[in-house]
Parts: sequence; structure tokens; C-alpha cells
Amino acid sequence: MSASIETTPQNAPAPKPADTRGLAGQTAGDTTICSVNQTQLIYRGYEIADLAEHASFEEVAYLLLIGEKPDAAQAKAFRQELAGMREISPDIAAALAHVVKGNPETHPMSVLRTGVSLLSHSDPECEDNSPEAELRKAKRLLAKIPTLIGACQAALDGRELPANDPSLSHAAYLMLMLTGKTPDELATRIMDVSLVLYAEHDFNASTFTCRVIASTESDLHSAICGGIGALKGPLHGGANEMAMEMLKEIDRDVAAGGTTVSEWMTAAFESKRKLMGFGHRVYKNGDHRAGILRAWGLKYAEQLGPEAKKWFDLGDEVQGIMLDQKNIHPNVDFPCGMTYFVMGIPVPQYTPIFVASRVVGWSAHVMEQHANNRIIRPLANYTGAALRNWNG
Repeated sequence: MSASIETTPQNAPAPKPADTRGLAGQTAGDTTICSVNQTQLIYRGYEIADLAEHASFEEVAYLLLIGEKPDAAQAKAFRQELAGMREISPDIAAALAHVVKGNPETHPMSVLRTGVSLLSHSDPECEDNSPEAELRKAKRLLAKIPTLIGACQAALDGRELPANDPSLSHAAYLMLMLTGKTPDELATRIMDVSLVLYAEHDFNASTFTCRVIASTESDLHSAICGGIGALKGPLHGGANEMAMEMLKEIDRDVAAGGTTVSEWMTAAFESKRKLMGFGHRVYKNGDHRAGILRAWGLKYAEQLGPEAKKWFDLGDEVQGIMLDQKNIHPNVDFPCGMTYFVMGIPVPQYTPIFVASRVVGWSAHVMEQHANNRIIRPLANYTGAALRNWNG
């Protein structure tokens, strides 16, 4: 008996090659820090919903930077250590204020990138890539980034930079820096949850940028500046800003008359407009983080009243149309935009808030890269002109 051999018909179309642009579907390395898949987002073994419900941001930061869950004493000591390292020099605060006042249109992410670069010049361990020094530098950056954000926003608002209050959590201190006011308990809790959700996400664009820079044996501050540059883009961290601006545009157009939300969305589809806050390279069935943040944001909006809740009603309508018409789910940036907006946070500061959280993930990846390093240098597929002679 002869074996049966399946053959492809001669006239069958060749299989379409996978689109690997942007390294889609490619594995670029190993990590013990985070796992991202269709059903779970895990930080060092702990699932994101578990962390968002039960852990503070400082505890998550400790987990990511040091590798293990802190006990109560370790968590308290870590919080106190961070709270004692928040201040920046008056010269750095003045330099950032000078940039902002000289050009108020400068994006706060650019100001923050400059601030981190300035911090490198005053850090005595800047050029030390030893594990011990990098952990100390990571803590200092984590503590000081909210103050850099505050220096920018205070200059924009024409007010004084608030003094440090060591009793405040990282989330509450960040809110103080952004608004000039100490937040209430619910606002603090919501900010804390959002920081937990944003802290880490494996080899995303900004983290991979940090690892590429670290792989050259460059320093932590340089890598973090690179991460900030990558996160600034609207296809990455800037999506939360763009999502809120889109909702504001829809609200204005509908209020002006002549269109409905459904008609606005149909026109956007027909013009192939990119709608920010939807879709994800990995999560095809929905971002695990989006529902968590939406629930907290809606709770805050309902407490404020109809004028705040209307943004979530509008967001739900937009989200429903996207799911029905395009089968595309929102990512965490969509509810983030609405949540931060009703909390009174200026839209241009949404992505700097992301940095105040993600700096722990970036730092953990820089340290992991340095611990087992090989320079990241992929190959390119050349598609240019064939060989030719200059004088031919």
C-alpha cells in the first residue's frame, strides 16, 4: 500500500507572506518581568486584575524593580525612601519653567525628556551601570519624575511648584503636582490604579527602545530619555491624549447639530481616519486593563454628576459602534482619556503621567538587559536599487 501524499494544486495561490513590519509576531528576546498574551497580563507572576485590586503602585514598583512582592515592612520603607527623594534642584525647576514660558506650545513630554536629561548631570552615579547603582538611580527617577511634571504644569499655570508632602503616596503626590491641590481619597485611588495598569507591558515600542539603548552599554538616564521619546508618539503613549481630543471633537460636532455620533463615526470610517484608543497589536479580543480603568473612571464621573458622566456615555456609544462595525475593542488609552479628563487633569499631561508609572518597567528592563547583554542589532531586508556604477 502506498502512502497518501497531499499536494497543493498547481493553480492554487501562493500563501500570503506574513507581514512582519514593525517586528510584528517576532520574538526579540527573553524576559522575567512581564507576560502579555490574549488572556492575561502578568507582572512577575501576578495577574493585572489581582494587582489593580489588591496592590498599591509602590508595591508594584517594588515588585518590578526588585523582583519580589514586598512584605509590609519593606513596602513601608520603600514608600518612605521614595518620598524622601522627590525634590529637584531649583536650577532644574527654573530651567524647565524657562522652556515652558519661552514656548508654551512645547509638549510636556519634550519638557519631561529634557528634565530627565538634566537630572542625569546631577546624579553622581549616572555613568555607573552596576546593578546596585542602577537600582538606586531607578528609585531616584521614579521619585523625581512627578516633580518634573509638576514644574512644567506649574509654569504653564503661572503658579508656584507645590512643596513635597512626604505623607502622600506616589499617586497623590503626582496629582498634587498636576493640579496644585491635594486629591481626595477616590481620586488618589483611581490614579493609583491607573499607574498600576500602566507600569509594564513587555517589549512595547518604548521599552524596546530602552533595551536597545541599554544594549550598547549606555546609561539608565539615556535609556529613559529614549523611552520618553518613543512613548510621546500618538501610536503609543500619546494615544490617550488623542482619544480624549477625538471625544471632545465628536461632542462639539454633535452639539453644533447636523450630525449624530453614528454619522460622525461612519464619516470617519469612510475617510479612513485613524481613531485613537482602539485596537492593539497583541490583544485582539480586548485589553484586560481597559475595563478596570473604565469602571473606576465611571465611578468618579457618577460622583461628579451628569456633566462628567456624559463623557462615559459618549465613550460607550463610540465603543459600541467600533465593536459592531469594525470588531475592534478599546485599549486602556480610551478609558484613560475620559478618566483623567473628569479628574481635571490637563490633556497634554496624560502621557507624562504614563511616564511616572512606566519608568519602573523601563528601569527593570534596562537592568535586565545589562545583566545579560548582547547588543541588539537586527538585519534589514534591502529593497533599494540594484548595484550600479557611480561613473557608469
